[in-house]
Amino acid sequence: MTINLTMAVAIAGLYTVGFYLLMQRSLMRVIIGIAILGHGANLFLQVAGGPPGEPSFVGEAVSSLMVDPLPQALALTAIVITFALTTFLLALAFRSWVLIGHDEVQDDVEDRRVALREARAVEETASPDVAETPDEAEEASEDAPEAPREARR
Repeated sequence: MTINLTMAVAIAGLYTVGFYLLMQRSLMRVIIGIAILGHGANLFLQVAGGPPGEPSFVGEAVSSLMVDPLPQALALTAIVITFALTTFLLALAFRSWVLIGHDEVQDDVEDRRVALREARAVEETASPDVAETPDEAEEASEDAPEAPREARR
């Protein structure tokens, strides 16, 4: 099987643009990115199917000239999945537009909390008053009194 360089570049371009749009904060760009990724997947499946051949009916053509129907079936399945996902995302984007008034994805409050907790943990490990060895750190944590629940946050 020979590799068509033009198709490989086209597939790589579709995947690149699709993933770039998928990482944006605007829901419409995410939806367009999903659609472009779907087109890239369909093109990839058609290229993986090989060159055109005879229909795969037993007894109608020589078996060496028959084309594999699996990539075509997978491409049809990918089209249906992409269509369903696109309509679902459009419904979510419309609902977001109605409730919020824009289509920009907001930061999750819990993500901010986790990032802040990680930043504090990095600062604590980088400070000079932290014990040098794991044994000393364990002894220091055993000697320290239990902090109230509100102070831990």
